[in-house]
Amino acid sequence: MLALVLLWWTFVGFGTSGSKVSSTAENSSKAPLSRPTLSKAQPQSPVELKGDLLDQLRPIDYVYSLPNVPEAKRNIFVYYEPPPPPPVKPSVTPTPTPTPTPPVLLASLSPSNVFARTSDFTLEVAGDKFTPQMKVLIDNSVMATRYISPQQLSATVPAVVIANPGGRQVMLRSADGMLYSNSVALSVAAPPIPNFTYVGIIGTHRHIDTAILQDKASKEILNVQRGDLLGGRFRVTSISEKELIVVDSNLKIKHTLAYSTQGERGNPLQRPTPRVEGEDDEL
Repeated sequence: MLALVLLWWTFVGFGTSGSKVSSTAENSSKAPLSRPTLSKAQPQSPVELKGDLLDQLRPIDYVYSLPNVPEAKRNIFVYYEPPPPPPVKPSVTPTPTPTPTPPVLLASLSPSNVFARTSDFTLEVAGDKFTPQMKVLIDNSVMATRYISPQQLSATVPAVVIANPGGRQVMLRSADGMLYSNSVALSVAAPPIPNFTYVGIIGTHRHIDTAILQDKASKEILNVQRGDLLGGRFRVTSISEKELIVVDSNLKIKHTLAYSTQGERGNPLQRPTPRVEGEDDEL
C-alpha cells in the first residue's frame, strides 16, 4: 500500500498543484506564440527570476543576414595553360634553278699561269662564237682586246692587274651584255725571291764595293760585286751601306736585300768588314 501511495504521489500528486500545472500548460499551448526580436527584448530583473521557470522561457527571434562579401578578383582554381606549340613544318629545299648556258664559249687562256710583279703581257683567249664587239674582262675590269677570229681573241694585261699573287677570273662580254661567256681562272703566283742575307760590305776609295752575303740554306759566305749572278738567276745591280739590289734575269723583277746586323752575333766571317780608306790599307 505504501508503494502504491508513493507512485500515485509521484505521477498524479495530491491537491491542486497538478491541475495548475496542466492548466498552465494548456494555456501556454493555446496562447498564440509571439516572436519578439532581440532588439525589443528587455533584460529580466532579479524578481522575475524568482518566478516559475516555465514562465521565464521565451522564444528568441534571431534576425540574421548574409554578410556582404566582395566577389573574388580572380579564381584561385584557374591556372594558365600555355598554348600548344605550332606544328613544325618540314623544311623544303627549293629546287635550284639551272644556270643558263652562256652563249659564248671560253675554252682556254695562254698563258694560264703568270708571276706577280711582272710587266705587261699579252693574254691569248681561245673558244668559240667570238665577235668583234666582245671584250676580255679580268675581275670585271675591261682589258684592251683585239679580235682575231671567232675562235681567238688577244688582250693586253697591264702590270697593275697582276701586282699581287692570287687567282683572277677571266671572262668575255659584249658592251650591251647580250653576249657573254663562262669564266676561266688565271693563276698569279708569287715570284721567286733570292735566298740570301746581306751582312756586310767591303769598300774602297775607287767605289769598287764588295758585298758580303750569306746563303740562308747552307750558311755559306759569298763575296759579290756589281754584275755578278747569284744562284744563276739574280743579277747584282747596286751595292750600298743600306741595301743590295738584284734583278731577276728571267722575270725582270727587282728585289731589295736590306742590310742586316745578324752577322755581328754569329761567326766572325759573318761580321761586316769596315770600309778600306786607302790603297795601302787594302794590301
